[in-house]
Amino acid sequence: MNRERKKEKWFLAGKRADFYGIGQKFQVDPVIARLIRNRDVIEEKEIEQYLNPSLLQLHDPILFKDMEKSAEILMEKIRKGDKIRIISDYDVDGIMSNYILLKGFETLLANVDYEIPDRMRDGYGINERLIREAKEQGVDTIVTCDNGIAAYDQIAYAKSLGLTVIVTDHHDVPYEENDGKKAYKIPPADCVINPKQADCSYPFPLICGATVALKLIQYLYRKAGIEQRIEELIEFSAIATVCDVVDLKGENRILVKEGLKRLNRTQNIGLQALIKANGLEDKTLSAYHLGFVIGPCLNASGRLDTAKRGLKLLLEENIVLAERMAKEVKELNDERKDMTEQGVKQAIEQVETTSLREDKVLVIYLPDCHESLAGIIAGRVREAFARPVFVMTKAEDGGLKGSGRSIEAYSMYEELTKCKELLSKFGGHPMAAGLSMPVENLELFKKMLNEKTTMTKEDLVEKVVIDVAMPIGYINERLIDQLDLLEPFGKGNPKPLFAQKHLHLVTGKILGKNKNVLKFLLESDDGCQMDGLFFGDIEAFTEKIIEIFGQQQLDYLLQGRQNNIYMDATYYPSVNEFRGMRTMQVIIQNYQF
Repeated sequence: MNRERKKEKWFLAGKRADFYGIGQKFQVDPVIARLIRNRDVIEEKEIEQYLNPSLLQLHDPILFKDMEKSAEILMEKIRKGDKIRIISDYDVDGIMSNYILLKGFETLLANVDYEIPDRMRDGYGINERLIREAKEQGVDTIVTCDNGIAAYDQIAYAKSLGLTVIVTDHHDVPYEENDGKKAYKIPPADCVINPKQADCSYPFPLICGATVALKLIQYLYRKAGIEQRIEELIEFSAIATVCDVVDLKGENRILVKEGLKRLNRTQNIGLQALIKANGLEDKTLSAYHLGFVIGPCLNASGRLDTAKRGLKLLLEENIVLAERMAKEVKELNDERKDMTEQGVKQAIEQVETTSLREDKVLVIYLPDCHESLAGIIAGRVREAFARPVFVMTKAEDGGLKGSGRSIEAYSMYEELTKCKELLSKFGGHPMAAGLSMPVENLELFKKMLNEKTTMTKEDLVEKVVIDVAMPIGYINERLIDQLDLLEPFGKGNPKPLFAQKHLHLVTGKILGKNKNVLKFLLESDDGCQMDGLFFGDIEAFTEKIIEIFGQQQLDYLLQGRQNNIYMDATYYPSVNEFRGMRTMQVIIQNYQF
């Protein structure tokens, strides 16, 4: 339970604009106009594009550094029949990148196959074993996806063997700092397509690896005169975009919005089977389903087995085999969930019962944890304590491997660079990283991270940003319908958050077979009533009521009797449909008594 773990501070977004004027011009409620402004969408052209995203707004792939050169090399290799091998990462972004390149190259009649590193045996990214095997098996050209930018030595080795190498990646470019200046280390590949390069003119560097792959195939299709066929691959980029937690702004939001439309009528047999295995065939898929249902199933294949299983599912064209494979992948994910819960419990207990609770940066050692779960566990612990978290596990080679998940105030990749002498290998983004190190460096690593951080106590207070202080009486179905215009929600385009003070909890019931839902009848000071649902830590919620109002008041609440319990709440409005009846309700996100 995380009752005392993290502190919250509520803020009301104070961005100003002519909300009524915007509402009239674009035929939306002024509240919707305010929400758009809060997401820093300001100019009329930007608002139009935000409300009506279109594939026509996507940036041209030619703007990537090395795109033209890559296309010339690859079209020549395809023409000659040279053997091309795709090497991806093993997460969802890697699987989708691999699928996009594979399908694209096959459409262009390339002589192509693929390889995915084994998470346990190989670790992240391309390595010398994979390169040596490629050479021995007659491969002429390696195309990396969602990895490669940090593989300087490995790519130098591939070049020494006479291989052609094209890197497609989106991760931060490694650098060395000398006298305060960054010297970037670009691998010696024939071409490097990565929007994070300083001399790349691509205007939107926040894309995932699968979108970089999509752009390469789009440009190759253009060369072949079939550019319109790129739309067949957009849904795979959409899944990766959500699962890699890149900002849902600009073209990321366009790709996810368009991808979801296609996913809801997908022709991919493997995805159809996976959707069915999770009981989603009659639902309209949202970004939530990609990030928390479909994506984790594909990820589980790379965590507990091999990511090739996830890719083979996407490539399968026999519905009976696909359904069997989807069932197996879902079972793997269920097993992963159980193992994750155990790891989270151990990690939280370690923080709460040791000197770790004093640290600003949490470095947690779980020697027996499956190393593939370290990142998920780190993410869950970060949510509980609102601090950057690294979870380290014992690796097969006797060293330590780990993953980190961060908060906005802490750039994980930058901070790891400050103590790189302790690490065998590391890479990642500001918000997430992977690393390995000798066992003996663990304590010094923990000490150095905490000594070097410039985070303040204020940085460790979770900031709850309220979009609009809006009484529940203002809610109507038209407003709720218009909220759909702002989707998909995620990092960079958060779900809107509303708030009202002094709501009376008229009645309350604990529902669900696991007793994990609280349903209230809420009443505002002006007498407006509406149902409210809370899906958070119910034990913490009820204990807080007892602490402030007393056990008797809680009993009255649950018995539907007159009580004196009031709370301030943040919420999101929705419509509940039951037996043909539609009723408005609010989903409680945060509360204060």
